[in-house]
Amino acid sequence: MLVKVLDQITDDDMHKAAWELYESALGEMRSLAVQRHLMYQSEFDDVMSDPRVEKFVCFDEEGNLCGLATFSNDLYAMPLISPEYFERHWPELYRQRRIWYAGFVAVGRASRASRALLELMEAMFNTAAAQNGIIALDFCRYNDVKRNMGRATERILNRFAGGTMRAKRMDEEQFWAYEFPAAA
Repeated sequence: MLVKVLDQITDDDMHKAAWELYESALGEMRSLAVQRHLMYQSEFDDVMSDPRVEKFVCFDEEGNLCGLATFSNDLYAMPLISPEYFERHWPELYRQRRIWYAGFVAVGRASRASRALLELMEAMFNTAAAQNGIIALDFCRYNDVKRNMGRATERILNRFAGGTMRAKRMDEEQFWAYEFPAAA
């Protein structure tokens, strides 16, 4: 496995492979989560060309793209989040740009048994840890409850941190539906 950090993905073939990986790895979330967790292709295109967002790309032994993640400490560059939240809760870290947001981490289905996910996570951890920063990311309820992503991510990052990491749930939303069956 080889992980590279790119500021832009402008090569057409690489961009196409990145979009296909993103969609195949995460596309099911479009129907599993109420709030939108995935970017539309136009947003994805913007992020891939935005130099404020680092693209962590992982290649397998054959040189094929098998993992992709976005990561930035310029929180205004990240769609779907509120930078003001981070400024309010961690004002000093925010001013020092030591808060990194992982927009997504996608690993191809064929590579899920490989070290691609761990390689991407370790590379992002090393970036933030080198500046005593924090990493923020979100999971929908499905991924947190059914796939245990929050706890699994906590265990992995804590291992990278030598047991010194602290995790904090930042926020949680509930979506309710109120049905009105026809009167009898």
